[in-house]
Amino acid sequence: MAAKTLAVAAEPDLPPRTAAQLLVDLQTATLDGLSGTVVERADLGLPAIPLLTGDQSAKLTSLVSGKHTLRVWYSGPDKARVSLLGTQGQSDIIHNGNDTWIWDSQAKQAQHFTGQPGSDEKGAHPTPTDLPKTPQEAADLALKTIDPTTQVSTGTSAKIAGRNAYELVLRPRDTGSLVGEVRLAIDAQEKLPLRVQVLPRGSAEPAFEVAFTSVNFARPDDAEFKFNPPAGTKVEEGNKDAKAAEEQAQKQENAADKPKTAVVGTGWTSVLVVRSSDANAAKGAGSDEQKKAQDAISQLPTGNGGRTFNSKLVSVLFTDDGRVLIGSVTPERLVQVAADPAAALK
Repeated sequence: MAAKTLAVAAEPDLPPRTAAQLLVDLQTATLDGLSGTVVERADLGLPAIPLLTGDQSAKLTSLVSGKHTLRVWYSGPDKARVSLLGTQGQSDIIHNGNDTWIWDSQAKQAQHFTGQPGSDEKGAHPTPTDLPKTPQEAADLALKTIDPTTQVSTGTSAKIAGRNAYELVLRPRDTGSLVGEVRLAIDAQEKLPLRVQVLPRGSAEPAFEVAFTSVNFARPDDAEFKFNPPAGTKVEEGNKDAKAAEEQAQKQENAADKPKTAVVGTGWTSVLVVRSSDANAAKGAGSDEQKKAQDAISQLPTGNGGRTFNSKLVSVLFTDDGRVLIGSVTPERLVQVAADPAAALK
């Protein structure tokens, strides 16, 4: 049966390029401007555990399941916009100079931040709720995994969003990885990624795919990056001086309550390990979200020192001693990592 991929046209006839040449193309390409429509499709097989799966609405955290349509605009590092379109509204992140807006049309709420956005303290290891929203983001993640454990080759050319594209294929050599291969379609003229597909090991069908269905490499009009809150929108200033001081004090007070984290391994078989502090767990013990999560976890099969599930691209182990291990690896690899002193987090 043919793979359920986003629609593409017949294979174009392009001059041959080696895998090494395509890698250089990706790493040296420059992007001055872009606008287009992106379709993201995820079929990861994650169970209905809060915080692992998002709701099916116009929320930027709901991209872990189903099919989603986004509009993107880019006009240099100071002007960028991503809009996730939903059946009942849309969610936007708009960055324009010193202003950044996060807008939820359904909730009629907007957050406004001033100043250049800094690093957001996320771990180096992507989690299921941190899936890429554009082919560029997905390609950047894939390229970081290239090392001697990766086999790099070329695939078949394709026509995507009306443009000719080469295909670069990355295959993990380590059979402990659930990833079979990652396919990057690269614009033959602009040298930028138009589509990224992630196929589970042993499958010919992508479990995750993000691709342009239309794209224009001209700089968008400046009006696309100007946001005026619609009437009735509740606006929250995200970094007023008083609030910033309050948040800083709260961070210091709760420093001991932050979950401990570690990344064990590298590349395709790296595993994220998280241990919440007892104080943090106690605070959430009575919340509806915590109870739902615990109920869902209690339904998972037991063995090897915890409860685990294995989806197409993600395995998770909830250990009996309170740790959570997440990785695109086999359940057996998670059990091995759980016994590693580097994953103890004591």
